[in-house]
Amino acid sequence: MERLDKRVAGSLTRFYVVALCVVAMLTVSGLFLIRRTIRNLNHDSRLVNVAGRQRMLSQRLTKLAVLKINGIAHRDSVSFNSLLTLWKDSHEDLVSRRLPVEKGFVTWKSQPLDTMFRELAPVFDSIYQNLRIISHDSVDAAAKQRALAQVLVNEPRFLSQMDRIVFQFDKESFERLQNLERIEWILDLMTILVLVAEGLLIFRPVVNTTRRVVRMLTESEDALQLSNQRLKEANSQLLETQKELLRLEEEKYELQLAEDRIRAGALIEGQEEERKRFALELHDGIGQMLTGLKLHAEKLKAVQPHDEKHQKRFEQLVTLIQDIIQTTRQVSFNLMPSVLSDFGLASALKLLCQQTADVSGIRILFEGETGERIMMARPMEIGLYRIAQEALNNAVKHANADLIKIKLEQNKNRIVLEIADDGKGFLISNLKSEGQFLTRNGMENIRTRTRLLNGEIEIISKVDSGTRLVVQVDL
Repeated sequence: MERLDKRVAGSLTRFYVVALCVVAMLTVSGLFLIRRTIRNLNHDSRLVNVAGRQRMLSQRLTKLAVLKINGIAHRDSVSFNSLLTLWKDSHEDLVSRRLPVEKGFVTWKSQPLDTMFRELAPVFDSIYQNLRIISHDSVDAAAKQRALAQVLVNEPRFLSQMDRIVFQFDKESFERLQNLERIEWILDLMTILVLVAEGLLIFRPVVNTTRRVVRMLTESEDALQLSNQRLKEANSQLLETQKELLRLEEEKYELQLAEDRIRAGALIEGQEEERKRFALELHDGIGQMLTGLKLHAEKLKAVQPHDEKHQKRFEQLVTLIQDIIQTTRQVSFNLMPSVLSDFGLASALKLLCQQTADVSGIRILFEGETGERIMMARPMEIGLYRIAQEALNNAVKHANADLIKIKLEQNKNRIVLEIADDGKGFLISNLKSEGQFLTRNGMENIRTRTRLLNGEIEIISKVDSGTRLVVQVDL
């Protein structure tokens, strides 16, 4: 039984392939004939247009000849000789059965048309030669009048013959179209016969086999539906489990983020406290001792030693102590500037710009109101100051800038801190792909402090076009 089914299936497959090949061959043949006929019709339209243009050119040339001989002015912008050359070339193309087009030449085979062009040749030659006489200025007026008379006599004959040629073109084109229609009918009839044979010899046995297979499938449908129901229930339980796992993962991730934020906040807060303590120790401890040391050195300097070398050493010692005191004050200021707690963020940033400009030699400007203190929480004030300090250090060390601006403004309930420079800039993609770049330039520290303040950060930079960093924090 299985072998019989295989033989039947193989026989049906062969019949089906043969039928498809025949239908495809008939279809391709029809398309080929249609395309060729359409191409021929396009060529015929081109020929008819050129033949019609010959009639128009002959009439136009005759009119220009009459106007030229009688000395009547006209508005025709094309020269008489160029029209005459075009008329002659087009006629020769038609006679030679090779009409130039964009992609080659249009040719045709028609004995009646060749006969008509041979009959037209004497008339055309006569008109052309007489028009040549009229076009020459050296010919006398009497000869031109005789030439014009010949043109007027032969022009109606030329127009009549060209009408016959145009009608013959149209007749042959229509005959080709009728022939295509007959061939198309034959191909359609053959296609229908092939399809009918395909339905009787192929599709009918296939339908019977399909009915038998459908009956067998129907018998197993209940079992399949039961299995599907069980799989659906299992799938639902799996989806619920996946959702629960996803929710737990999201909660775990949120907790981890909160833990990281708290840890970072505590670390930064500890750093700020340590900086504050160390700054006080420098200012109150080491700073006072250095001041006392300076006073003692100045007293010793007041005692004029007899040795000039000792006097120079005392002067160098006093200068060195003064430099150490200044450096200690600067370190203490960088750790925790007292002006930040005494006068607020704007005054601290202005002083930071002045001191950094004096040390670096770069022009650093501050824009902001220092007269009235912006009221904000102490951690926010310290955080924004550290962000500005870090960004300013980055610009001084890495930007090669000539001008750096720090701008602080209050927009309703939002503080906007902007640091901009005209330096070499960098690619923003480096901030996302190169961890070493982040560490080296302190950008990660700036972002961490901004996140701890629940603020927003925007970095705009282009190579050789400077960098602009904007931090916005809500009060």
